[in-house]
Amino acid sequence: MTTGTPRKRFAMIREFHLADWFTLGNAVCGVGALFSTMTYLETKDVTHVYFAAALVFAGLVFDVLDGRIARWRQKSSPLGQELDSLADVISFGVAPAILAYGCGMQGLFDRVVLACFVACGVSRLARYNVTAEALSEGTGKVKYFEGTPIPTSFLLVLLLAVAAKSGAVGKDLWFGVVELGGFHLHPLVLVFAISGSLMISRIRIPKP
Repeated sequence: MTTGTPRKRFAMIREFHLADWFTLGNAVCGVGALFSTMTYLETKDVTHVYFAAALVFAGLVFDVLDGRIARWRQKSSPLGQELDSLADVISFGVAPAILAYGCGMQGLFDRVVLACFVACGVSRLARYNVTAEALSEGTGKVKYFEGTPIPTSFLLVLLLAVAAKSGAVGKDLWFGVVELGGFHLHPLVLVFAISGSLMISRIRIPKP
């Protein structure tokens, strides 16, 4: 059974630019944050919350660097754009939501809000991908964002890290818990609702 020539097997890797490897680093950091959150749920060792937050921050660093490297080398591609969006969904959408769940936002209404937050992040990235050319007005450079960029969710991760440092996780979450129709809602989860709403808003934010 033939598997093709080495040239064909490694064709996809050759299509990667330097910036794309940093984008993959972002995705790996996001997955690492998920693993750290799961470890926290198993061990209840708050150190793993800090690890998760640190990995999301590392993902943010990779996300900034991949854009700078792409501009420096003047090399970008549709593949790189798709990679960037997928990595951002993991690191700044799914990872913060799962970390919030791990820190105690586990009621039914909490889960609905967190799922909506991720959906807003995915929608924000999809909208950017299909409107980037129009927003650049033919210059090749997008002048502003519509809605807050999804990496701003790192502020929520930082908030969770501070809460963990203060012992405000699990049953001790800030603002307690509200029971609605027999199901639980932790008011702190509403910061995720606000963040998601801002991401899909039409607010214009100048792009540096």
